Amino acid sequence: MRKLSLRTTSIAAALLLSFGGSLALVPAASAVEKCPIESRKSKAVGQSAAKKVQKSFKAYTEGDVDGAIAILLEANPKSDFDKAYIDRMLGNFYAEKSQMGTAIKYLKTAVDADILGGGDHAATLRLYADLLIQEKKFKESITYYYKWMEFTCKEDAQVYRRIGIGYSEQKNWNKVLEAANKGLSLSDKPDKGLYQMKLTAYFNQKKYPEAVKVLETMVPLFQDDKRLWVQLAQFYLMTEKYTKSLATYDLAYKNGFLETAGNITRLTQLLAQNGSPYRAAKIYEKHMKSGMIKEEEKTLGILAGFYHNAKELKEAASYYGKAADAGNNGKYYLRQGRILSLDGKSKAAVSAFKKSLDAGIDNPGEAQFELALAYLNLKQYKSAYSRAKLAAKDKKTARSAKSYISYIKEKARVHNVTL
Repeated sequence: MRKLSLRTTSIAAALLLSFGGSLALVPAASAVEKCPIESRKSKAVGQSAAKKVQKSFKAYTEGDVDGAIAILLEANPKSDFDKAYIDRMLGNFYAEKSQMGTAIKYLKTAVDADILGGGDHAATLRLYADLLIQEKKFKESITYYYKWMEFTCKEDAQVYRRIGIGYSEQKNWNKVLEAANKGLSLSDKPDKGLYQMKLTAYFNQKKYPEAVKVLETMVPLFQDDKRLWVQLAQFYLMTEKYTKSLATYDLAYKNGFLETAGNITRLTQLLAQNGSPYRAAKIYEKHMKSGMIKEEEKTLGILAGFYHNAKELKEAASYYGKAADAGNNGKYYLRQGRILSLDGKSKAAVSAFKKSLDAGIDNPGEAQFELALAYLNLKQYKSAYSRAKLAAKDKKTARSAKSYISYIKEKARVHNVTL
């Protein structure tokens, strides 16, 4: 979880205002008519405590936080109010020193006393809740954020955001959604963090259509966030909205938002599946040449497949050969040979088929049969006959091979070739 800023640089100002306010009495108000923060009286600390408070605050403003703490620790407050006031100061000072455990201890005492003046008590509640969430005491922090809202009669978008974080850590996704929606209703401008919180909650509940709606709202609001475009495209895939996924990936690509090999691969696969294999091949090839996509057996095979689907036989054969060389893969050599044969390059095809047999394939008869056909095209009938006989021994190609054997015999007889 990202740490929340405590804005400790504002502690001095907050304490100064608090200290000044504590020396003056606020006229009593009707608790029924007013909010608790307004009806809570402020009062002065006792004379003995006031001297320590003034001396401590002077040390603090001079940059001596340790000295300020030491002075307060020597104080012997006579009343509950004085003790709560000093505990609040100690909590603030320890927080500034990043001694959060000690800060929490003192702030809890001040909060639970529930006796400080309205502004002081509200500020202490808020700081205490912030420290609790920073220290991963999520359940307790939520309680005190709600106490702060109840005491101040205020609702704050960022407080709801922190409440949402607390519920997220507890995996209470319904409460996360409740907090995020409340925060968004209070925000004076779109809050990306709250929207992201909703997205996370829906995702963890496997409510993907709802997650899509959140992203469809976010993308127009935060158009420069590359990550959101990719997330929306991915969620369209998850919900089987392939056309929308392709359109989103494509627009993101045109705007320069796809910066990983995985995203380029998904875009090109969608292009190939939706009738644009040639464009898929050119985009994939471009990013392979740039180094974004690593040139290896798998990626070369993908690129060969794109060119194959686009009926770009020369490029397909070339990349199948490179993929085969990269991993000594008989399957790719077999594909290369078939394309070369289809393109009328029987001599080159023979070499590819032989390599496929040397590398090993699941059904050797496939390569033997293809060799028989290639040799037949080259009018090398003796070689064609021997390969056809080998192909006839493989269950997968036996029937086809046997049907060609008699044909090869006849061609050999016509051309006076002894088999």
